[in-house]
Amino acid sequence: MKSTKQVILVNEQDEVIGEMDKMKAHQHPHLHRAFSVFVFTSKGELLLQQRHASKYHSGGLWTNACCSHPAPGEDTKVAAQKRLFEEMGFSTAINEVFHFTYEHQFENGLYEHEFDHVYVGIYDGIVKPDPGEVKDYCYKSLEEIRLSIESHPSKYSPWFLIAFPKIEDWAKQNLVKEVQFVER
Repeated sequence: MKSTKQVILVNEQDEVIGEMDKMKAHQHPHLHRAFSVFVFTSKGELLLQQRHASKYHSGGLWTNACCSHPAPGEDTKVAAQKRLFEEMGFSTAINEVFHFTYEHQFENGLYEHEFDHVYVGIYDGIVKPDPGEVKDYCYKSLEEIRLSIESHPSKYSPWFLIAFPKIEDWAKQNLVKEVQFVER
């Protein structure tokens, strides 16, 4: 299982230490750079996507608007904006709000060991997801998501389970200010 896409290998401080084939980096837990994009509506609802069943891991699980890996030499924010358009069919301004590192082994033997840059945007327009990437999408309040995670955590991607409490904390502190800024 070899891909043509390369990922950026990093250390715990997100300093570049090399490059590796994406699938090879997921066959063994090699720390690499990634990003996750969370998109809110101006009413504070979060856009969720259900990953297509054909994804190499976490198929059918619910997660944030999009996630992926920047290519070597590519700016992480630019890569995140590009991937948001590719997967969900829209563009919006995004800003990095935090980062975290996590490691997870999937049932199919693949790993994620990622230094994940988390971006947030506000968007109220039309969503046109790529049907090859996204099975479904919806908007939910943070409270609805939290309750769903508490009762059915297996419906969500492992990185979403880690990032969601941090996003919820960020939203409580910042979302009103962000929405006011967008509405001006």
